[in-house]
Amino acid sequence: LDTLNHTVNTMKNGLADDPWNKHYQLPEWLQGLIEAGALGQKTRVGVYKKEGREIKILDIKSKTYRAQNAEIEPEVLKILKIRDSAQRFAQLRALKDSNQAQFLWSMYRDLFHYAAYHLADIADNARDVDFAIRWGFGWRQGPFEIWQDAGWQQVSKWINEDMKDGATMIQKALPAWVADIDAAHTAQGSYSPKTNSYQPRPQLAVFQRQLYPELTIGEQADYGTTVYEDEDIRLWHMNDDVLIASFNTKKHIITEAVLSGIQKAVTTAEDGYSGLVLWQKSEPFTLGANLAPALEAVAKGQINEVEALVNKFQQTSQKLRFSKVPTIVATRGLTLGGGCEFSMNATSVVAAFESWIGLVEAGVGLLPAGGGLKEIARRTSEDFATGDLYPQIEHFFKLVAMAQVAGSALEAKNWKLIKPCTDIVFNTHEVLHVAKEKVKWLSAKGYRAPVEDQNIRVVGQAGIANMKMILANMMAGRMMSAHDYEIAVRIATVIAGGDVDSNSLVNEQYLLDLERKLFIELIQMPKTLARIEHTLKTGKPLRN
Repeated sequence: LDTLNHTVNTMKNGLADDPWNKHYQLPEWLQGLIEAGALGQKTRVGVYKKEGREIKILDIKSKTYRAQNAEIEPEVLKILKIRDSAQRFAQLRALKDSNQAQFLWSMYRDLFHYAAYHLADIADNARDVDFAIRWGFGWRQGPFEIWQDAGWQQVSKWINEDMKDGATMIQKALPAWVADIDAAHTAQGSYSPKTNSYQPRPQLAVFQRQLYPELTIGEQADYGTTVYEDEDIRLWHMNDDVLIASFNTKKHIITEAVLSGIQKAVTTAEDGYSGLVLWQKSEPFTLGANLAPALEAVAKGQINEVEALVNKFQQTSQKLRFSKVPTIVATRGLTLGGGCEFSMNATSVVAAFESWIGLVEAGVGLLPAGGGLKEIARRTSEDFATGDLYPQIEHFFKLVAMAQVAGSALEAKNWKLIKPCTDIVFNTHEVLHVAKEKVKWLSAKGYRAPVEDQNIRVVGQAGIANMKMILANMMAGRMMSAHDYEIAVRIATVIAGGDVDSNSLVNEQYLLDLERKLFIELIQMPKTLARIEHTLKTGKPLRN
């Protein structure tokens, strides 16, 4: 809150000619919190205060903290669910007797008024303001985009009517240009009051690396030429020899049809392209596999169907690994579960720095069974041709058993979740460009697919025993439940190579079979089924 105070005072003192200047001051109750040292999260008390598990709110009148009792009015909640922005704003404005509705409408109205009034002085065009708000505050749309989405001229009319009634923060007319246009953003560019024209995007060389830059509401992207498409996946290219696969599913969940599509993509790429890139048009990369069909099949006793689906997942990962042409997974955002396993098995990865990667299956009572645990054992053997395998196996065991997610692509690379050959890109919108260039480079130097590894050295029984000791200590410290133990033991068993002697040699298919066998054991357990069902309903993990 002290930072907020500093910002407001800076605006107060530095913007003396701003018509809104009289509003640049904090209310007395907020000043009182700052003077008392209640500055928010860094002092653990501010407008809110956490007591135990309850988060209380400041009562402005009594200056004490009380339980939160605010609820969205049913009529307002109904309006907020309306998808059409024009209807949503119209109904909020019309609900004159609702303080909540009027607060929401007036907040946006005054934002639009302020942004329009100052646009000519603070930016070259509306795009610059909208992107600044998006990137600075995490908004999905900027103020001019929200305004345009709700109907440019209609909202302008409402602002003018409210100003006439004295409802706006200040009585300053909207700039004349607002009435002269019908949209702030068009396919040609974004409006600039200085030039009275729509300014196109800059054409600097650096921007050419952004094959699909962030768009404004007035723009549309051209996603190339479709090779194949169904409800779950699309295969396409940009009129060159790099095939791209993008998921059509919600949150890019991996369904059986997605698995079929990836296998088709590899086959298609091998028949006439220099390589394949897995890339999504938007974040996340994927939240992992769709567990609903598996849950339903288990409920019907159709275990063979579940095992067949897991096998298909594994063979899809193997197809990415053994493709005759390079396969690149281009990640950004959340890359969980099966998405992480695809990354581990493909030829290489190009990851946006802001990629959050992890094998999180333990959180729903399962183990990764799409070839991820197989890769952990295989890569550890590859990294240590001689010497002790166990320290690296234990490192991976802790990551997977605790369902840890890397906070960045760099951390995932340091954890060895993704390969050392991974390229990390700081600008999310350059990921596809770099991935395509990597395909071309690998192809140009004569890419050859790896052969199946038949001599994977594993830690075996001794490694499993060591990991069980870790789990026993966690159980004794009440850091995990009995079911957590069941999951973790099976994870340990797979990455250790099963019930074999230390330094035994196994092959990839053996590890995949072990993955699948123990996955099937877990998915039939009542507590795992309860976790899956709870996660599907709430989107949150269940600890049981």
